[in-house]
Amino acid sequence: MGTVSVFASVCVDGVMQGPGRADEDTRGGFRHGGWGVGYADEVMGRFVGGMGRAAAMLFGRRSYDDLLGYWTSVTEPNPFTEVLVGSRKYVVSREAGARLVHPNSTLLVGEAAGTVARLKGRIDGVIRVLGSGELVRSLHAAGLVDEYVLLIHPIVLGSGARLFGEGERADLMLREAVTTTTGVLVARYGVT
Repeated sequence: MGTVSVFASVCVDGVMQGPGRADEDTRGGFRHGGWGVGYADEVMGRFVGGMGRAAAMLFGRRSYDDLLGYWTSVTEPNPFTEVLVGSRKYVVSREAGARLVHPNSTLLVGEAAGTVARLKGRIDGVIRVLGSGELVRSLHAAGLVDEYVLLIHPIVLGSGARLFGEGERADLMLREAVTTTTGVLVARYGVT
């Protein structure tokens, strides 16, 4: 059976929207895009590099299009493109006709809780979720997340989509934590 591991950059106030670029996600009038730029260092690089050690990657449709669209257009060498393109990818969508243009991609049509529960039963190893806030909130509510790897940035934005929405309490156990040289806390939590 697979384990679902969410990998996300968040601010101290839980915002996960648009960390990478100013134009990454402007939904709801979000104007803080690119807030995670300038915090990368060697320590963070080791954790980010580990995201590729997964049996599969799982995305919501919007994050799949955005992340792969961006990283497959970058010409400079980086640790992301090869991992993202080469990994087995599953994309959750309610649209049966959704077109997936990147290699090694499989569409999971339907509601996230059902499709991901079935996927967990078919895959051995880690199923890594990148970005995909709406998907994460749905999986969290259904009790399907086994682990959170959070890059907690030392910023408070005050607005934007948060990792966790309204819902039931969830107890987490800190399994590993390290602070980067830029003040980002990288924390790995198991769901108890």
